Amino acid sequence: MTSILFLLYLQLNTSIQPLQTHLDMIYSLLAPSEIKTTINLPASKSISNRALIINALASEKAPIHNLSDCDDTLVMIKALTENKKEVDILAAGTAMRFLTAYFSTQKGCKTITGTQRMQERPIDILVDALCNLGAQIKYTKQAGFPPLQITGHSLKGGEITIKGNISSQYISALLLIAPHLEKGLIIHIDGELISRPYVDITLNIMQDFGASVHWASKNQLIVKPNAYKAIPYTIENDWSAASYWYALTALTPKAEITLPNLYSNSYQGDSQGKHLFNQLGVSTEHIDHRVILRKKKCNIKELKANFIEIPDLAQTFVVVCSLLNIPFEFTGLQSLKIKETDRIEALIQEMKKLGFPLKSPNNDTLIWSGEKIDSENKPLIKTYEDHRMAMAFAPAALQYSNLLIEHPEVVTKSYPNFWKDLSKAGFRISKQL
Repeated sequence: MTSILFLLYLQLNTSIQPLQTHLDMIYSLLAPSEIKTTINLPASKSISNRALIINALASEKAPIHNLSDCDDTLVMIKALTENKKEVDILAAGTAMRFLTAYFSTQKGCKTITGTQRMQERPIDILVDALCNLGAQIKYTKQAGFPPLQITGHSLKGGEITIKGNISSQYISALLLIAPHLEKGLIIHIDGELISRPYVDITLNIMQDFGASVHWASKNQLIVKPNAYKAIPYTIENDWSAASYWYALTALTPKAEITLPNLYSNSYQGDSQGKHLFNQLGVSTEHIDHRVILRKKKCNIKELKANFIEIPDLAQTFVVVCSLLNIPFEFTGLQSLKIKETDRIEALIQEMKKLGFPLKSPNNDTLIWSGEKIDSENKPLIKTYEDHRMAMAFAPAALQYSNLLIEHPEVVTKSYPNFWKDLSKAGFRISKQL
């Protein structure tokens, strides 16, 4: 691939390796009574991965600054730099979707695969859309699921219709390659679009690189065929990662946490989580390009919220509201069932260990009515190969002095230094094997 991307790969590969499974790794957490610290969060993997695909499609290259160092971005860089016929993206769902579209436009044959869980996550809607545009993709095992064999070639583009109530990454994958198509692309969205902010991130970054793309209506996107421009690009830090520090602020008796390189006008939809946290007793002060979080009084007695646009924050708010004894009803969670794990079921199982029986009357809702049951004496939180399970439950150590986190290494998927940053904030973390 490009020399710039290859150098980025070499630089990151010396500091972080893809997730390795430690069968018996467990962390024991002991929380401080107050927190006052500055934390340099990881760069946004959502922006990093989109910028990498765009940079790969551009005829000329420019440097990308502050690139994420997480597993999901590392496997993306490897896929774009290593000239291998088989590409293993491990557990990186974003990489699976984006690279499936990207390889469909590149000459040559690739087989793209991932972990066992990745091979259980459906991808047929994206594959069908690409094949309707002329792509040549075959399933090598089970129809509708990875691994995929992709024979890439130039695609003409045109018009397609895709359901809106599925992963927004399918739509983003199609958008990213659209300027590279001979006729561009018109996408008709059938029904309600979930996780729209993630599609808007894609549009904004594409426009930064010179693409002509816009919403023609509420359910139609138009992308004209014109090449991406090569521009130096700086990635902002990750608002999803910031949510765990908001959670710590909400649950700590006294807290002041500074988070640099977060923008008040961020492209990231998860930045909107700050408004919900304001109701839970966390103030946000923007100074230049940094955020200062402070504990304040929380007055609400119940929280009802629709997470259709910020599904990656759902686990964090489930834990925080429960530990603050604030009953909740969270809707718009349908995409959680096809994430790294079935997050709805995982939350039900693990919150029960802490004494909170959750209910899910359908596939898009979680409810806690305020009822409590006996918690386990020494709760061991399973992470289900899901980075957000580990990070969402870690703040629970503020109320459970004997909390254990199983497979803590999963955080490298998006936030490799999470445990180091917790230690910097005063947490005492010990390994148990």
